[in-house]
Amino acid sequence: MEEIELYLDEAKELMQKAVDHTAAELLKIRAGKAMPNLLDGIMVQYYGANTPLNQVSSVNTPDARTLSIKPFERSMISEIEKAIINSDLGLAPQNNGEVIILTIPALTEERRISLVKQAKHECEGGKISLRTVRKDINDELKKLQKDGASEDEIKRAEDVVQKLTDQFSTKIDELLAKKEVDIMKV
Repeated sequence: MEEIELYLDEAKELMQKAVDHTAAELLKIRAGKAMPNLLDGIMVQYYGANTPLNQVSSVNTPDARTLSIKPFERSMISEIEKAIINSDLGLAPQNNGEVIILTIPALTEERRISLVKQAKHECEGGKISLRTVRKDINDELKKLQKDGASEDEIKRAEDVVQKLTDQFSTKIDELLAKKEVDIMKV
């Protein structure tokens, strides 16, 4: 039945989005290495508007523990510094009048364990999203059954939705395993 296929396609698409979102959230968890995407969530006041940091400056990594932020306009240095200090990154910016330097400290064992817990929390959130999609699609399939679709077709579709849930859940587990290795590597 065509409607069933549409629901299965929707389930696959929504589950892929949940995995992509989880991967993006895991990228924000720093593993002791300087990565430009560490600053992705930082907003800077730019002529009265909140603007992402990467739109008012270029961010580079001169080495594994340093981020270099070069504003497109020199007058933005103090605003960028303020935004970094007010963020929850816990980094102290240093500037030389032209470039802001962020030194990423080495992680302690305690901090690594805390970051692994945070990664697990993000992945659990992704799995919850998958289960929500599964529930919503199964509810829609049950409505189709009430509207006259055969019980066998609906049962087969529910099995496919469960297989998709398992498949995407495995992808999230793989993301977590990679991130855990990345965090715990000294």
